Amino acid sequence: MPLTTLDPTPAFVVIDLQKGIVAGSVASVVPNAAALAATFRKHDLPVMLVNVTGRAPGRTDADSHGSTAHTGTLPSGWAEIIDELEPQPSDHLITKRRRSAFHDTGLDTLLRDLGVTQIMLAGVSTSGGVESTARSAHDHGYHVVLATDAMADPDPDSHRHSLDRVFPKLGQTATSAEIIDFLDRGPSKP
Repeated sequence: MPLTTLDPTPAFVVIDLQKGIVAGSVASVVPNAAALAATFRKHDLPVMLVNVTGRAPGRTDADSHGSTAHTGTLPSGWAEIIDELEPQPSDHLITKRRRSAFHDTGLDTLLRDLGVTQIMLAGVSTSGGVESTARSAHDHGYHVVLATDAMADPDPDSHRHSLDRVFPKLGQTATSAEIIDFLDRGPSKP
């Protein structure tokens, strides 16, 4: 379902656009995510920059692509948010160790304290961190909007499956330009 309503206090939640992850095909979404972050800041709306620093204990050492990378100490700077997002002191850094940005991070409490009822999601990977966070946001009762051109997945089939089959059940979808247009117009009137 396309975006139809802008709540009074939406937040932009950016998943795992960090130096150790953004490369190759997923880097193509960075300009759209950066434009969204800048627009949220321009309207004094919350920006949540989420990074990942590990994985759940007791899980397999192989990641979703069969690699055993990231099983030891992460390289210096690996978890730093990419420069293109131009992190600001007003942004909120959320560090996670699971796929969902809501699991054991305090994100839900922070969003509720800020009066947020709607979240716009972007980042990588579409079928991993973004989808898990969207599912959790939906379960927590947030109005979920997925910025379709500001998310990517190293697996094109998984990306398309999330966009076409999963996200329509969890919220609304829009391009970054459509979301920016809604933000520039302001909250929807009842």
